[in-house]
Amino acid sequence: MAPDLINPKLAAKTRELCYSAFAVLHSGVTRTPLYAVEHLTRDSVAAAKGLQRPEASAFHAEPRLPPDERAELADYKRSGFDRGHLVPSANEPTPNAQQESFSLANMIPQVGESNRGIWSAIEGATRHLANTRGEVYVVTGPVFQGANLQRIGGRVLVPTHVFKAIYDPRRREAAAYLVPNAPGNDYQRIPIAQLEEVTGISIFPGIPAAARTTAMALPEPRAPGRGRQKDEPGFSERDVLKFLKELVR
Repeated sequence: MAPDLINPKLAAKTRELCYSAFAVLHSGVTRTPLYAVEHLTRDSVAAAKGLQRPEASAFHAEPRLPPDERAELADYKRSGFDRGHLVPSANEPTPNAQQESFSLANMIPQVGESNRGIWSAIEGATRHLANTRGEVYVVTGPVFQGANLQRIGGRVLVPTHVFKAIYDPRRREAAAYLVPNAPGNDYQRIPIAQLEEVTGISIFPGIPAAARTTAMALPEPRAPGRGRQKDEPGFSERDVLKFLKELVR
């Protein structure tokens, strides 16, 4: 079941866009996705691993969106922000799916240090989880908090945070990473219920109540020199090794 918008203010000018290996709900107000949905499996991760990432010229405006609702390449030019994928091209199992992931309808303005640092590490940790567990459902999206939000190009809203929520349908467990859209490597691992309060989106409608309120153990992303939120559960190296052994049983 697709995510559901709890906050009615988010629903204005939204359009569903389906691609060959993922789908997004796009907002013509923020000119970004509100979320992107994908189903990662061991086979899809293996297929994607052997593909070469497209060139930077693959970035493109989404032709299915009205011009006044979509981001343009010019909005990002000299903005100081990366064109940050919600669904990373490294997840895509075919050349066509990789090309589709470079649509600006799959992008947010993202701080480069975070995008190429802790966020990249979280993307890798998510693929690792899909590979070890067999399959996971993933919902990724921006968070817009506060009244004084920045726009690039005077049009595209800059998120304050980015989330990646993961559900394991076999073990019926879920949790999310929440990352500030800011320099540094800080992040949190939180229950889905907490993420829903932050985003105004019902991320995984219909999952068991326990999966919403209790965070599953997520692998620690490996980003050099990363920080730690005060309320983030600490994992020692011994804890990580124990967790990985449990995954492959």
